[in-house]
Amino acid sequence: MQTQFGLIHFWQQGDMATHATALILLFLSVMSWALIVGRFVRQLHINQAIERAPQAFWQARTLPEAIAAIEAADRTGLFSGLAHVGAQAAENYQSSACLGAGVSLSESVTRALRNQMLSAQANLEGGLTFLASVGSTAPFIGLFGTVWGIYHALVALSGSSSVVLDKVAGPVGEALIMTAAGLFVAIPAVLAYNALTRANRLVMAQLDGFAHDLHAFFATGARRAAVKGKTVIASAAAPAAVARQAA
Repeated sequence: MQTQFGLIHFWQQGDMATHATALILLFLSVMSWALIVGRFVRQLHINQAIERAPQAFWQARTLPEAIAAIEAADRTGLFSGLAHVGAQAAENYQSSACLGAGVSLSESVTRALRNQMLSAQANLEGGLTFLASVGSTAPFIGLFGTVWGIYHALVALSGSSSVVLDKVAGPVGEALIMTAAGLFVAIPAVLAYNALTRANRLVMAQLDGFAHDLHAFFATGARRAAVKGKTVIASAAAPAAVARQAA
């Protein structure tokens, strides 16, 4: 591209509307890329937590050890938050004097886990609305710059009996650049939104399964046994062995 038709030339010959449109697209691009990088780095931590956190919890021998182990294995706080609120709900059930004490232990644990699941879902979806908004509006913002550039080209041709390249090259180039800028901002935002939405569905499925296991542990007692005054993590497939230890 020749120097007289470079980006600096287009910027210098643009007006306030052109500059505002370009700055808006630049701001949306920077914000969306910062959000994309941050969310994908966090997704790597979540994937590590999916592999380590539940296993760390169930391999512990006592409930305090399990809480400490899952907090160490889960840097995101998604799985450890479920374990913590479930244990807190089961602990407070007997001593609670509030309105929620009128329900059963199972319902109390279910309520605590459900609220934590909703909080985790809201946490996972943070920033997705911005990416969706950028992906849907950036092409139209670029289209506005395109229309404005074509308008300048028509104004430059008004009163001329023939088409002069020098008069239309700048506005037409400005219009094409705005179109490309809008697509450059929108396409990564849309792709990242779709990828993160799918990843969130998988994470929520893992959290739902872990919450179900925690409910069985805290509420039904199928994976719990009292041994020497401590709550011990036990397998549901070996109740006889737990009973022998308790004896």
